[in-house]
Amino acid sequence: MAAYLRGALVQFMPTKLVPLPNVIVFQYNPETMTHTWTQPPAARTGDSANGDPLAVTGPPGEAFSFTLVVDATDPIADDMPVSGPLSVVSGVATRLAALEMLVHPSSSTSGGELLGTVTAGLAGLGKKKANPPQEVPADRLPVVLFVWGPGRIVPVRVTTLTITERLYNPLLIPTHAEAQIGLQVLTAKDLVGKDLVTKVAAAADTYTDSLREVLALANLANAAESVIGMLPL
Repeated sequence: MAAYLRGALVQFMPTKLVPLPNVIVFQYNPETMTHTWTQPPAARTGDSANGDPLAVTGPPGEAFSFTLVVDATDPIADDMPVSGPLSVVSGVATRLAALEMLVHPSSSTSGGELLGTVTAGLAGLGKKKANPPQEVPADRLPVVLFVWGPGRIVPVRVTTLTITERLYNPLLIPTHAEAQIGLQVLTAKDLVGKDLVTKVAAAADTYTDSLREVLALANLANAAESVIGMLPL
């Protein structure tokens, strides 16, 4: 049986040293995938009547959607050394939990520091002298790379996740489930940080964009052949 590549979602978890990748390899590749492009709003000009109708405010939005199937019986039947015993104990709960973490934001600070910031802001209430503003750090979703073979590695944000659990073991732990996933591709405008994770994500975006341009140029050969076929020769 010929080996085939599997898709994956790679989440970078922030640590004090090097970001730790959490690689979620697809147990089964999705049979179909929807790849959607949406145009940004048209650019407004001073005179809308004589403005450029093709002017836009930025690059088009790009999104993917697909359904993943996870099952606990195959690792057990195949006697996999790690995933087999894990599936016996937890079914597909570990795989589902890894997917669920992709939509949970991780605070940019520890809980104690965040609590201290909020407390400092509340302490100034009722005082005549205004205290310096205390900024509460916003939570951030994890940076995720969608890997679909060597030709498609893009930084994404998980926008939707719908899990349908279909089978359970006697302890009501799910053993078979389907996960509908929606991904929004991040652009260069979204990747403006200077940390290592953002640099890796930006490099992946540049790589995939460059590869797309090369493939589009290669299609000129097909276009030339098609034009020749249109001529009444």
